Amino acid sequence: MHLLDVTMLYAPTSGGVVRYLRAKRTWLRRHTSIRHSLLVPGAADAHGRHGEIYLRTWALRPRGHRWPLAVRRWSNAFRACAPGLSEVGDAGPGAWAARHAAEALDAPLIAFCHSDIVRMVERRSGALPGMAAQLYAREFYRRCDLVIAPSAFMRARLGDWGVERVVVRPLGVDVATFSPGRRSLALRRELGLPARVRLLAYAGRFSQEKNIGVLLDAFRALGDDYHLVLAGPASALPLPRNVTLLPFLHSSLELARILASADGLVHAGDQETFGLVLLEAMACGRGVIGAAAGAIPEIVTPDTGVLVRAGSASALAEGVRAFYERDPDALGTAARMRVERDYTWDAAMRGLLGLYRAALAPRSAGSERYATS
Repeated sequence: MHLLDVTMLYAPTSGGVVRYLRAKRTWLRRHTSIRHSLLVPGAADAHGRHGEIYLRTWALRPRGHRWPLAVRRWSNAFRACAPGLSEVGDAGPGAWAARHAAEALDAPLIAFCHSDIVRMVERRSGALPGMAAQLYAREFYRRCDLVIAPSAFMRARLGDWGVERVVVRPLGVDVATFSPGRRSLALRRELGLPARVRLLAYAGRFSQEKNIGVLLDAFRALGDDYHLVLAGPASALPLPRNVTLLPFLHSSLELARILASADGLVHAGDQETFGLVLLEAMACGRGVIGAAAGAIPEIVTPDTGVLVRAGSASALAEGVRAFYERDPDALGTAARMRVERDYTWDAAMRGLLGLYRAALAPRSAGSERYATS
């Protein structure tokens, strides 16, 4: 069978979605005979080394997400791939093209809802555009054969939009790459920091919902005994002197080294639909300080980290202090155990494969689609 993933969330500084798609491809090649391809936007028509079929697509920013507005071209490319099953990772124009092409091919279309697009639109543009985004999202997702959410939080959000019969399928983490064995005592020296400094890390995009301003204000309040290493895209944000910005880490091994070598991960985002970087830090044997919002409480339990009120720099600073008042190494040990028990890629992919088989079964039986409008 040919499985085709289609998404516009595939850019040089993309995070969790890209890591999910590449992990899926590696797992499928290792454990199944399924052929896997990705139809994604790029600067030029090309083929990539991870199974990408790039279509030249317009971009608002040089390294940002590209918008596949040429729907007919995307639909034709989809049909040329002739997948037996396809998955879309967003609800953008390319996803609509995929839906029409999949219908013509009589092949199931699965939607994996990675992003809360309604809340993002509300936050950027206000309530009225948010209502329009909700109607748009509902009409798209209700037309898919199967809708998957990475968390119970995102399933509830889809329900708020009027999308029913959503299946929760958490993501996973590569526990060999993200491992306590990646810890390096040299990181503080490389950053020019004394050995005694309390070092925390954040890795990811600097988008509005990540609340980077809250994170930086918390470290301004914490002072020189605490240091934050940020791994993300270049930014013009004014940084406190106890914050170091590293370039975006394209290497999973280097990301694992940074996460494992800090004392823990700190995350101020309050709209996470899953939070793959949380799992990656936990797999590295590190605890988490995060906002008690979105899907974060589903992952970070009291024995693996500290949760605080969302959107408050003072609450986040107090959470950091509380983290060090406990035993960070014990939190990290419990975090690693939780990941090994519940969040390996093997467990995630076997569950996903079961959903793929269920989506294909009704076609052979001639029964109704999974979800309808």
